Amino acid sequence: MSISDPIRLGVAGLGRGFMLTLPSLRHDPHTRLVACAAPRAESRAAFEAEFGGRGHATVADLAADPEVEAIYIATPHQMHRDHAIAAARAGRHVLVDKPLAIAQADADAIVQAAAEAGVHLITGPSHSFDQPVGVARDLIASGRFGAVRMIHAMNYTDFLYRPRRPEELDTAQGGGVIFSQAVHQVDVVRALVGQPARQVVAMTGRWDPARPTEGAYTALIGFEGGAFASLTYSGYAHYDSDAQQGWTGELGHPKDPDAYGKARKALAALATPQDEPALKSGRTYGAVEAPPPAPGAEHFGPVIVSCDRADLKLTPQGVEIWGNVERDFVPAPPDPTPRSPVLRALYHAVRHNRAPLQSGRWGADSLRLCHAILTSARTRGIVSFAPPD
Repeated sequence: MSISDPIRLGVAGLGRGFMLTLPSLRHDPHTRLVACAAPRAESRAAFEAEFGGRGHATVADLAADPEVEAIYIATPHQMHRDHAIAAARAGRHVLVDKPLAIAQADADAIVQAAAEAGVHLITGPSHSFDQPVGVARDLIASGRFGAVRMIHAMNYTDFLYRPRRPEELDTAQGGGVIFSQAVHQVDVVRALVGQPARQVVAMTGRWDPARPTEGAYTALIGFEGGAFASLTYSGYAHYDSDAQQGWTGELGHPKDPDAYGKARKALAALATPQDEPALKSGRTYGAVEAPPPAPGAEHFGPVIVSCDRADLKLTPQGVEIWGNVERDFVPAPPDPTPRSPVLRALYHAVRHNRAPLQSGRWGADSLRLCHAILTSARTRGIVSFAPPD
């Protein structure tokens, strides 16, 4: 596949978020990395050696770079507002890694800044971009199976025991599983139902005093029209739900079941808790090599969509159809890399003015549901959203 005019992309932040998208940025033709912003000189030098272009110390300098058309905000969650607004006000289109922000007011301010600047704002990468989700959306939109009635999404991982900086264990700074993980499930079920959310009821778990943030949740979301979705996630897990996904990991790579317990073992080997941030920084660009493009699609655990005339199970390979009297399977379309749909969406937004579903407003609305999960768990009540006037 050849693209004659790829998006000239700058990236703000060369940490873990960038590393997860790097295989796609290297191999998908819709974007070309031309500049970066990162505080570490070593990371900037590594970027310049691989991609050329300019390495900037600040996002403001990156936004002022005349070679940059769009900026991928891959900095920590709490920095998204300042960095996204700086990019938009400089006239750059913006791709913001999920979540759009932590505070709702910050997300709304980002959306407003992009609208005022007349630039496209996309929230992602998020698992709502995954190829099997796109296949399922097309099957639902065809009307072949009737209306969506119920969705069950679950994921069991060791998320909370992977290397973390202190702020990643502080809910107020965007730590824990709600802002980093629930937003994926919220995005996926919203994309599949296709209707606004109207109620949320949830409970969360804080079960490890040494890691004082939410590590688990179960939420029930009711949608306009009567469909509902149950979302369950455990970042404390001993069970690994990738066992239900053919041992394909979240990022689309084959997973070795014998690597079980690797994250907890690495934490236990640290001499002191203060060594954990260094373990995390060892996973950033310039410190470790990114994996090759994955052979399969990314996923976020088992998802089953119940329609009037079939249940649809999303897998890393495609969508299983369990109909009234027969079964079928629709494979996910091939792509150069698992995150190609995100980069393709940015390309079509900038080049053809075709905004994807996952706009800035979409990201702000998904964040609102994440806050509703926290509010419902704290108050033991139902959080309701009224239809717009």
